Amino acid sequence: MSNSTELILFPSRTPSLCALPLFGGKVAAGFPSPADDYVEKTLDLNELLVQKPAATFFVRAQGESMLGAGIHPNDILVVDRSIDPVPGKIVICALNGELTVKRLERDNEQWQLKAENPAYPDIVIYEELEMVIWGVVTNVIHSV
Repeated sequence: MSNSTELILFPSRTPSLCALPLFGGKVAAGFPSPADDYVEKTLDLNELLVQKPAATFFVRAQGESMLGAGIHPNDILVVDRSIDPVPGKIVICALNGELTVKRLERDNEQWQLKAENPAYPDIVIYEELEMVIWGVVTNVIHSV
């Protein structure tokens, strides 16, 4: 007989079934960080905010006529020139040479630029008004 140890192998028994709860959350096995489990991917603000770079520009808001739309003084507006300015969209337009931001609406065949603050009047668009729509606002960036 040799000095080596002999191993005797037995077939495993089929374990009985025992259903135990599996929690959906994860337990930190290192430095706890609640945000680690929620990271999906990296975020590029250009990818998030700019769909068509060649047609996009930024402009800073001034005044309080669009507070109801979430546009505050000094906010940065992301504007896309390639989007059609249809009723309901917030647009940047030049009125008699001055830029403004308003919601474009059509009421009984009459086009209007509507303020989102009752303290400011809506602007009725008529033929003699020199108006050029520069683009549609797609996003608003503001500090909290």
